[in-house]
Amino acid sequence: MKLKNLLANKNVVTILGVILIVVVLYAFYNWRVNEAINPVHVPYAKVTIGPRTEITPEMIDYVDIQQISLKGNVLTNVNNPDQPKKIIGRYTNVNCTIPAGSLFYDEALVLFEELPDSFLIDMPEGMVAYNFNVTTMSTYGNSIYPGNYVDVYFKGVEENDKIILGKLVSNVKTLAVKDSSGQHVFENTQENREPSQIIFAVTEEMSELLRTAEYINNAELILVPTNVSYKLDADKIVTEISSDDIKTYIENKRA
Repeated sequence: MKLKNLLANKNVVTILGVILIVVVLYAFYNWRVNEAINPVHVPYAKVTIGPRTEITPEMIDYVDIQQISLKGNVLTNVNNPDQPKKIIGRYTNVNCTIPAGSLFYDEALVLFEELPDSFLIDMPEGMVAYNFNVTTMSTYGNSIYPGNYVDVYFKGVEENDKIILGKLVSNVKTLAVKDSSGQHVFENTQENREPSQIIFAVTEEMSELLRTAEYINNAELILVPTNVSYKLDADKIVTEISSDDIKTYIENKRA
């Protein structure tokens, strides 16, 4: 009865309310202070990591830092797939070096496919990049995509109007398709980018042969898409010179 009378007193209720608020604020303040000063186990770069480098476990060590000292988008997830933006397996961004002893920041790391010209890192062994000028028409309405394979045909016209035509190189892998400003044609479907250059993976010998063929008067190289990638496993696809006769013809022209 006395408790009921006390609760009916507005002054008592107000005092109790104030006390409750103070207790809650004090508890919250203590929680925030403890959270700020409690050490966090944070990964850092054990060695200096250059641009375009994949982060591996050997590059990482750990240090305990107070939460309040962590500024910016510091990454703490090393390799947990259930947490966002893990560190291992990502790459340092272009023109970005992580010094030894530095923490890992989100803006410094990207996924492999987000790297500009990431295909240069993933170049098949023994191959070099070859830039080939194209148009929407020569790519069959912009239908040659990265990962596709094409055959390269040579067409030449002699002074007596004799036509030299045949397959020069078979199974050339397309690494990238770029527009005139160097942007990847298929990276943004919202923009209607026109192909200006296709980058292939070829051997040094093929690169020299193709470059020579491009400079021969009254001659051109023609791309012909092939479905070879749908027939064979990638490791069974062989990029090779198809015609020794045409190869000799081109080399004689260079001489």
